[in-house]
Amino acid sequence: MASAGGSFPQKTSWGRIRPTHPVMQSIQLYPPAASGPAGVTVPSDTTEDSFFPADFHSWLTQSTMTGNWHGWRTWLMNKGVNISGHYFEDSAGNPMGGKSQNVRYAHEVGINVDFDLKKLTGYQIGLFHFIVTSRAGLGLGAKLPALDSPQEIYGSPTVRLSLLSWEMPWNHYVRTSVGEINAETDFETWSYYWGMNNYCQFQSNAICGMPQSIAFNSGYSYYPTAHPGAWVKFYPAGNDHYSVQFGAYSVDPTIANTHNGWKMNLHGATGTFLPFQLVWHQGGKDDYSGPLQTNVKVGGYWDTSEVSNVYSHLSTFDIPMQYLVTAPVSNVRGRFGGWFQFDRMLQRDQNDSKRGTSFFGSFTWGDPRTSVAPYFVDWGLTRKGTFASRPDDTISLGMKFLWVNPKLTNWVRELQASGVTGVYKPTGEHAIELNYGWRPTPWLLIRPGAQYIWSTGGTNRYKNPIIVDAEAGITL
Repeated sequence: MASAGGSFPQKTSWGRIRPTHPVMQSIQLYPPAASGPAGVTVPSDTTEDSFFPADFHSWLTQSTMTGNWHGWRTWLMNKGVNISGHYFEDSAGNPMGGKSQNVRYAHEVGINVDFDLKKLTGYQIGLFHFIVTSRAGLGLGAKLPALDSPQEIYGSPTVRLSLLSWEMPWNHYVRTSVGEINAETDFETWSYYWGMNNYCQFQSNAICGMPQSIAFNSGYSYYPTAHPGAWVKFYPAGNDHYSVQFGAYSVDPTIANTHNGWKMNLHGATGTFLPFQLVWHQGGKDDYSGPLQTNVKVGGYWDTSEVSNVYSHLSTFDIPMQYLVTAPVSNVRGRFGGWFQFDRMLQRDQNDSKRGTSFFGSFTWGDPRTSVAPYFVDWGLTRKGTFASRPDDTISLGMKFLWVNPKLTNWVRELQASGVTGVYKPTGEHAIELNYGWRPTPWLLIRPGAQYIWSTGGTNRYKNPIIVDAEAGITL
């Protein structure tokens, strides 16, 4: 599965090109060659007049690993073309607990190109976005087993189109987007604090980049897949303090398959995912001055697909086939659900506005007829600026709570009562993660951490695993 996961606008200026994929946002404090917020010094690029930095120190302090390409990067940005890229890896191993002990590595390489069409053409005709990604490696989740992958980027190993869209700010009141997109970018997803994706300060895919249960329970589309779709956002006050947004996305259960990396049609689609969301935002003009930022998001969805009911998912919990044939599986037309999200900057250091603490929490509910996890809660706390000499380092603590549909629990309980042995009641899977994000340079993130999972796989069949993990990200 993907890492998912943003709503515009949150701490982004109107019309500004922004990185739209969660992996890029989790490692990048500022867009390449961009100016930082007022009062914040962005490390200068020392390769303005050459392809190579003057010395090792200059290389470590420039804003991206590859520099300014002899000035071409800035020249392209001034013309309206912003090219960026990333490498990101997730490593994880469980020295104890789970079905077996394993170590796994997965990575992603991506290229993102944003076009400011006003700069390119002279006409106010919006923005054009293009992202292509390549993934490889193995995931630890299947070996534990775990309902939520402990690695955020593992999934669909292939080269694929991840975004191809036209975004148009019609005026201060209406904004639209259409193309090959995904719902994760704009519905039930992250906010930004100090230029960072607050959900993706965690390796666990249960948290980064959206509450994972909505991907279990519906046709919600997630990064890095791209689906035919569109959204519209209304700003009744003409600013980002209030917004109402609606979307429509093709539901395609096959899109994550390796051979469908460049699928751009409706063949195989089972229906349409129709989300809506209300957003309330309050705060200063940026994260570095004025009132502290706060976001509240309330939303829901209707998925028009016809799907099997929740009993069709019993195989997820290792129920033997001879018992599965007796499960009351039937088809259901349409799925629904909703969410509530809250995030806030809790404090900002008075003597250094680049340092502070942020919090997020969410509750997700899914259709009890079809949802494997109809109740899901996650929260996270991040402190930016850990030591006197480390203003950009972070320490993050987060948890997720996943409750399995009680219909499945009761069905297995009745099976056990009839004398069946060797089956385990699915009840839930909860996890906690603690990590440290070290930024030795503006373009490099190294984030070691640890996770602990209760009832891995949703049952009590295996000993609770302890996971030692490490992420590394490079802004190219």
